Amino acid sequence: MNDNPLLSTWTTPHGLPPFDAIRPEHYAPAFEAAMAEHRAEVDAIAADPAEPTFENTVAALDRAGQGFARVAGVFFNLTASETSDALQAVERELMPKIAAHQSWLSLHEGVFKRVEALYERRGSLGLAPEQLRLLERVRLDYVMEGALLKGAARKRYAAIAEELAGLFTTFSQWVLADEAAFCLELKTDDDRAGLPEFVLDAAKSVAADKGIDGYAINLSPSLVDPFLTYSTRRDLREKVWRAFKARGETCAERDTKPIAEKILRLRAELAGLMGYANYADYALVDRMAKKPAAVDDLLMRVWAPARARALEEQKDLEAIARGEGFSGLIMGWDWFFYAEKLRQERYALDEAELKPYFQLERMTEAMFDAAGRLYGVAFKELKGVPLYHPDARLYEVSDEASGAIVGVFIADSFARPTKRGGAWMNEFRNQSRNRAGGYPYPIVINNNNFAKAPAGKPTLLSLDDVRTLFHEFGHGLHGLLSNVTYNRLAGTNVLRDFVELPSQINEHWALTPEILKKHAVHAATGQPMPDEMIALIKKSEHFNQGFLTVAYTSCALIDMAVHQHPNPDRLDLAAFERAECERLGVPEAVGMRHRLPQFRHLFSDNGYAAGYYVYMWAEVLDADGFEAFEASGDAFNAELAAKFKRFVLSAGNTLDPAEAYRAFRGRDPDVGALLRGRGLS
Repeated sequence: MNDNPLLSTWTTPHGLPPFDAIRPEHYAPAFEAAMAEHRAEVDAIAADPAEPTFENTVAALDRAGQGFARVAGVFFNLTASETSDALQAVERELMPKIAAHQSWLSLHEGVFKRVEALYERRGSLGLAPEQLRLLERVRLDYVMEGALLKGAARKRYAAIAEELAGLFTTFSQWVLADEAAFCLELKTDDDRAGLPEFVLDAAKSVAADKGIDGYAINLSPSLVDPFLTYSTRRDLREKVWRAFKARGETCAERDTKPIAEKILRLRAELAGLMGYANYADYALVDRMAKKPAAVDDLLMRVWAPARARALEEQKDLEAIARGEGFSGLIMGWDWFFYAEKLRQERYALDEAELKPYFQLERMTEAMFDAAGRLYGVAFKELKGVPLYHPDARLYEVSDEASGAIVGVFIADSFARPTKRGGAWMNEFRNQSRNRAGGYPYPIVINNNNFAKAPAGKPTLLSLDDVRTLFHEFGHGLHGLLSNVTYNRLAGTNVLRDFVELPSQINEHWALTPEILKKHAVHAATGQPMPDEMIALIKKSEHFNQGFLTVAYTSCALIDMAVHQHPNPDRLDLAAFERAECERLGVPEAVGMRHRLPQFRHLFSDNGYAAGYYVYMWAEVLDADGFEAFEASGDAFNAELAAKFKRFVLSAGNTLDPAEAYRAFRGRDPDVGALLRGRGLS
């Protein structure tokens, strides 16, 4: 029996990783063994004396590397969700080796020769549609990862990929270190002035985590935002806001700007090797948008009305501030504070009064309920199974009609110093029927960073938190409801500007009256949310949309601009960011949601590089798609839900995304739905 749990047979329920047995020292030998096994499998495919067929080449490639995927699934999830100094050291050591392994796979001439031979005669192979789609995707993967390169260019591509992997790790770890290092103690009653009970509860939990007897603020957005909203101490709001915006550049030894600049130079070089003018051109080849011009067209269509609306909102906030005797300029640390006052004035909607209705426990039940109504799935919590952290919760997901297991879902909801910021979905195992033994269904995880309430009290969510909860669960459903044959086409392995459709459309069901009336129950009184409050939520849905749209769109525009920079060798990241904000006219009081020195979407991997726009691209689809449900008069219309499940959630990457959307909606999307959804038209 192998004493390395990562390499032994897992006898755990549903084939879950044996989390309680895994230690940091297990990863290096496990990866070494798994990569050796993977290389042997791929070499065997290339050396097969038989003529290449779909089964002995493409399907075999899709099956290869299961051991590697298993080890990597544990490793990458835990480095994001529950890291440590020891695990970060392992990460720094292993990432270049893993990148080298991936480059070896993508540049394997023998395998690519067989794939190319099949691709050239694909029309005569009699392939089923899913098989043809897999062949086309695998061939494109190879081409985009340098398979057509020769000689020195081929070697340089591999070297760049390896170097980037190390830089991504450094960038992520340094931003996390900045977030973990910040702590603002609220020592006096004056320090805590204006803060409602739910903020104080969260601050008390933060303090306890840091060994402080009292209250403290960290840089979790779930705590930063309400602190900026309610604290009457303008000096402390400024301190928190500046610390949040300065992540990645708080000290010289963790300054991420040189790291990001080097990443951009290497990406530009890589794009040049591949024959593209810039990295944006290269990145968009396998996206729905295809060209940067299409992205810029969409973003600028939104930018002008959003900026105009934000400036109007700023004037409204200044009027509120003047009415309270404040005569200075509205700054970033003032916006949330006065926006909340304005919201209360216009809509009689107080976040502090609203928040007790959004208990995490009940809203988790709400998202399960909505999924059940729409897609016929049921969730049952499994207790007593060891996970990697006490806060993580495990659910078995089944088909309501047949009782068959659909997948396994892990909810990891709370912020902690060992978890990176933000919210995301990932998988310990994807869905696939092309797997030698084991389980065909997935293990999906949702990570959030909600501020945890003290023991004995319910964790309360903001409206934005509720949307985030449902957003990530939309990704989760995309993984859980996948029903395809091949690993490469499963679940969220779709084009990047299509992958946000399931997540963003799922947000709409969070605030439907059917869900709110049943699950939005006051934490103290047990009373359901009043109809009047539900109506006010609907009435106020366009409030502050100028601010929110500018904060996001500025990031997307600057992402595209920096990845089209004409001379990245001379790029000064800070100067570039300032110049672009000036060029666009980003209001100083709004700013960017993510400044470049902390922009993990761009610099923690390549996934969203020249791709942050995808949220807005997908919003065109989700806004238009949900309008179909609204037009039917039933937010849970069974026919539409069945089509969405069949053509989007279950189809994975077996269909072209434009075709998949048309199959669901019956037509192409209407861009105007996005503007209507944001109240900008």
